[in-house]
Amino acid sequence: MAWWGTFIGGTLGFVFGGPLGAIIGAALGGNLDRGIKMGDQAGLGNQERVQAAFFTTTFSVMGHVAKADGHVSAQEISSARNIMTQMQLSAAQRKAAIKFFDQGKANDFPLTAVLRQFKKECHGRRNLIQMFIEIQIATALADGKVDPGEKRVLYTIGEVLGFSRNQIEHLFNIANGAAASTSDTLTLSQAYKILGVSKNSSEAEVKKAYRRLMSQHHPDKLVSKGLPDEMIQLATEKTQEIRKAYDLIKKKL
Repeated sequence: MAWWGTFIGGTLGFVFGGPLGAIIGAALGGNLDRGIKMGDQAGLGNQERVQAAFFTTTFSVMGHVAKADGHVSAQEISSARNIMTQMQLSAAQRKAAIKFFDQGKANDFPLTAVLRQFKKECHGRRNLIQMFIEIQIATALADGKVDPGEKRVLYTIGEVLGFSRNQIEHLFNIANGAAASTSDTLTLSQAYKILGVSKNSSEAEVKKAYRRLMSQHHPDKLVSKGLPDEMIQLATEKTQEIRKAYDLIKKKL
């Protein structure tokens, strides 16, 4: 949680300009004003800075995705709150996350500008950005369906962050399989989709896909790239879902 103390302190070299600075300033108020007005960009790619950018962008874009179908469902709000609970946020962090979420619901939320700055702050770290997208997809799936408006927003998120539609669809497959895995109803077909392989894939191909996904979602690796420590449980659950799919396929090989 070290990044949070630096974050709310508005330490120069760590605060943000641009759309993320505006979101942070609106949520956290006056103690950040001086730094935000200066638009300081020192320390780009700094570990704590990336963690703060990830936290801010995750919850603000989450609000935008939830509102994409015209209204925010009770399930989507519950999903956001569940993520906050999993992260064991402090009262101040939870309050900030809710404010970011609410800003994301605004009709004039600058999605593309926010995503571009987020990508820059992350230095294009693809595995970290993929984890961000997976959280957004989980939000869209929270009410059991994905509205066409939500799908369009998620495709836009992917495009801005460098993910093709096919890659976004694969992440949807992982998310759908994860839901089945949690309820112990994971099918072999869903397991293949999670790993991104087919029933005709060789044992070597399945193992290669499994190892690649496990590497992409390894909690320690993601934290080292800038995933907030509080989100490590989300990454851990992803690895458990991938492992369950792999174990199911192995039984059939």
